Amino acid sequence: MRVDFLLTGAGQLVTGDPALGEGPLGLVENGAVAAAAGRIVYAGPEAGLPDLEVAADATRLDAEGRAVLPGFVDAHTHLVFAGDRADEFAARLRGVGYEEALAAGGGINRTVRDTRAASDAELEAAAAGRLLEAARHGTTTLEAKSGYGLTVDDERRTLAVLASLAARFPVDVVPTFLGAHLIPAEYAADRDGYLEVLEREMLPACAPLARFVDAFCDRGALTVEESRRVLVAGRRHGLGLKVHANELGATGGAALAAEVGCVSADHLLFCEEGEAKALAAAGTVAVLLPGTSFLLRTGRAAPVQVLRDAGVTLALGTDCNPGTCYCESMQLVVALACVHGGLTPEEAVLAATDGAARAVGLAGRAGRLTPGAACDLVVLAGRSYLDLAYHLGVNLAAVVVKRGAVIAEDGAFRGAG
Repeated sequence: MRVDFLLTGAGQLVTGDPALGEGPLGLVENGAVAAAAGRIVYAGPEAGLPDLEVAADATRLDAEGRAVLPGFVDAHTHLVFAGDRADEFAARLRGVGYEEALAAGGGINRTVRDTRAASDAELEAAAAGRLLEAARHGTTTLEAKSGYGLTVDDERRTLAVLASLAARFPVDVVPTFLGAHLIPAEYAADRDGYLEVLEREMLPACAPLARFVDAFCDRGALTVEESRRVLVAGRRHGLGLKVHANELGATGGAALAAEVGCVSADHLLFCEEGEAKALAAAGTVAVLLPGTSFLLRTGRAAPVQVLRDAGVTLALGTDCNPGTCYCESMQLVVALACVHGGLTPEEAVLAATDGAARAVGLAGRAGRLTPGAACDLVVLAGRSYLDLAYHLGVNLAAVVVKRGAVIAEDGAFRGAG
């Protein structure tokens, strides 16, 4: 067997497959990974490596006893935007609520104005910086949404920026059309008129550049019926379905996600037993965004025990956005998922890798170190995956590998751009 990538010396190898190792993480001690043409051909004990022909120009890594795990998959980001809302963040710390700021013309509406005013080059440069920051922290695949344009041209150019980033950088970008982020200010008195434009003009223009359609089904955004209309229209264009659900209240988004067969329902701060069981039966992944609930200081976290008991697959995302969670680090999200969100370290690591891959339609292809999956991995600076929740405030990604090539090392990005 000829390979062009070989990693040895993994003190802990998190495969993500219980059949390959111990416990839910499929943990292997003294592990190794071999790959050819960007795909894993072996993951397991170093002592069990098959006879290999290692190419002369192969990438060879010695993990030196450190922990190795799949590259992080960020299941929910809003990567492309202009401006910032630091002053709104400060106002929240003084007691001004998120919905209050939105009603006063701030929040998403403010970022829409800033994004519309920015040039294509400005949007791409800003988004590229965020993408590289995510990669330096070990993210090798991320989902990214439009939703700060809310016109045909601005939504399409947001998705075009994502396509350009995917072509320039060695990080897989999964694009999602979120024209249903909210009803823009100019259509406040004609909600149906905006949905007509979305359905008849935006979707035909944007669907060729997207893999999913999403809707923000919550207070201050879209109703259940409006969200259903958008999702069904997106499905007609061949897009997978996602929904922002039950972040600000028990507003029916989770039930809608199960009803229409969404790949994921995201946020879910309010989710009852019946809704959780419906999500499990539909195979809908619950994408938890602990950074957002933490920074909004809601005092709530997603009801993990309810979701766990129902058998819902869990995923994690940063929700990287300018208003409620300006964060590119999945490492921090793993820590918050444990200390604020109620997940065990093992659940959090799986949710940030295999679960998140399922949430973006890449089950078996990303988020695992198993034969046939992409050779996307992170060598941590420490000897245990537990450091992700335990050792805060530093970048623990010593080496980041994408498709068998090193793209970041010791905090410095090495990929093309």
